[in-house]
Amino acid sequence: MYAIEVESLTKRYRAALAVDAISFTVSYGETIGLLGGNGAGKTTTIAMLLGLLVPTSGKIKVLGFDMRKDRFSALARLNFSSPYVALPHRLTVAENLRVYANLYNVRHVEKRIAELAEELEIGNLLSRPAGQLSAGQKTRVALAKSLINRPELLLLDEPTASLDPDTGDLVRSWLERYRASSGCTILLASHNMDEVARLCGPVLMMKQGRIVDRGTTAELLTRYNRAHLEDVFLDIARSRSNTESPVTA
Repeated sequence: MYAIEVESLTKRYRAALAVDAISFTVSYGETIGLLGGNGAGKTTTIAMLLGLLVPTSGKIKVLGFDMRKDRFSALARLNFSSPYVALPHRLTVAENLRVYANLYNVRHVEKRIAELAEELEIGNLLSRPAGQLSAGQKTRVALAKSLINRPELLLLDEPTASLDPDTGDLVRSWLERYRASSGCTILLASHNMDEVARLCGPVLMMKQGRIVDRGTTAELLTRYNRAHLEDVFLDIARSRSNTESPVTA
């Protein structure tokens, strides 16, 4: 059994094919990277994994649950972070975290908020309205929100966007420790290639709604004869080599 099982997943918006029959699996405790340029289909894929979008066709299982039939059983055990999804601006950071903690039936809410505040260094932000935070502060608070229920599956869309190098390293180190201690499965969509190389085992490369290549960072570097993952990304994005043929898992 896998933490995520996706089979022939497709999402069409009238004439636009956002996700084109993709299939992949993610093992429990694994961190997998989802890479691709803007419009490649990453965010749409994550939205379908979360049950926010209904697929046009295909199958999704998350933590063993069929997302068409029993998504609420899965949703209680996963969470999501994106700095591009705003929290209610008028609520303070602490109030926002309490709301989400209650939605997930978290026990000892104040203790959990205090733990996250210390670990992610947001204690000085708890009394501030979410709408008054800087972009980097919002990113850290969004991550705290995603961890409030100690998820078994964490879906991250650009989790360190807008963070300075020091804070970004703090967040990446924390994610590494959290996965090691909890066994959490992580799907990471990022444009930070160093981040992907550091955190991820397997990597899925998307282009125009399709998975056009996959492998570990080392495998991809060897396949494309490159020294850096960013160069592999550019090769695929700019069609500088034959990456469009079907790839087996």
